[in-house]
Amino acid sequence: MITFEGVTKRYPDGTVALDDVSLECPTGKITVFVGTSGGGKTTALRTINRMVEPTGGRVLIDGRDVRDSRPAELRRGIGYVIQHAGLFPHRTIEDNIATVPYLLRWNKKKARETARELMERVGLDPGMAGRYPFQLSGGQQQRVGVARALAADPPVMLMDEPFSAVDPVVRGELQAEFLRLQAELHKTIVFVTHDIDEAIKLGDRIAVFRTGGKLVQVASPQELLSRPADDFVAGFIGHDRGIRRLSFIPAAEAPLTERDVLTAATPVATARAAGDWVLVVGEDRRPLGWAATGALPADGVLGEARLAPIGHTFTVGTDSVRAALDAAILSPSGRAVGVDGDGRLVGVADQHDLSAAITAAVNAAPEPADTEPADTEPAAVAEPADGLAPVDPVPVDGPEPGEPAPAEPASKDGVPD
Repeated sequence: MITFEGVTKRYPDGTVALDDVSLECPTGKITVFVGTSGGGKTTALRTINRMVEPTGGRVLIDGRDVRDSRPAELRRGIGYVIQHAGLFPHRTIEDNIATVPYLLRWNKKKARETARELMERVGLDPGMAGRYPFQLSGGQQQRVGVARALAADPPVMLMDEPFSAVDPVVRGELQAEFLRLQAELHKTIVFVTHDIDEAIKLGDRIAVFRTGGKLVQVASPQELLSRPADDFVAGFIGHDRGIRRLSFIPAAEAPLTERDVLTAATPVATARAAGDWVLVVGEDRRPLGWAATGALPADGVLGEARLAPIGHTFTVGTDSVRAALDAAILSPSGRAVGVDGDGRLVGVADQHDLSAAITAAVNAAPEPADTEPADTEPAAVAEPADGLAPVDPVPVDGPEPGEPAPAEPASKDGVPD
């Protein structure tokens, strides 16, 4: 567990970057720091690995003050992922991933074997191990950055807007891959983002910051959406927070029927006796499309008729009511088509069915537990003359004063043999 106890960061000119921040980031969970620019999200994250030293309070990892460890030693036990990956351009992909193992004096063979295993784990072809960063796409570089952070199997990972520099499609893929990895590895992760949708999708807990380094609320995504601490949090989440709450209601709670579902071999005459629309399925029960009964030909079977596209289906076992409602809105019949993991029909639901499921789920939901903290008074912030807060220099990950410098690497590629 990562614990912040009254952490404050105040610069010499009076600018407050963090104002008495106290919270816990649970072990094995993803805690997302989100909020406005200048809210102190990245500053808070960087106090964990001592890239920023607080002027008050303390940060603990599993009960131990981070100041009890030398910065270089501390950082080698913490994975760190940043925007644009931050890869070394002169090193191959496998040697970039093996950066921390090399610092820990692993031999080259073991480090590179680990790097190739991690490439597979994050969805990269190990055949790319000998390439250089400029030969990869932005999404591939970010995957390398995640693999590098995992290389020494650290219990803690810090991720500072790692997916913000890629396009929305790649970003969605990286988020899905990230959640898959976390389900396997159960790391303690602190993740910084400006995107509230990303925070809701990825976070087990969300900490909301506002300008002046003030921590306004810490809550689960469900609690944040259902009970924001104040107008600032409600405004930051947006006016569609009710729609976002639907993402936490399983689609399996929607009542599904097979009303007006017919096979492709059904005679047109039989279909006309059904409703305005019928869903046509194949012999394997995979949906083929919707048929408007009023536009059917005079004879034949449904498989020969012109069918309207479904729009999209939703997977009953894994999707949410939000996905089901979207499917219903896009469907020409106004009904959502639910399928199983193999794409076979489970049933259909109209918007009335989905509305009933939403009402039942909301009424059955327990009252959210009290969230922390509720102190919402804004901090007094002294702005410097240029309007920008001074930035702490990034310390070099090298020896502490008095510690002998490491020996020069023996090989030309900058890594130990």
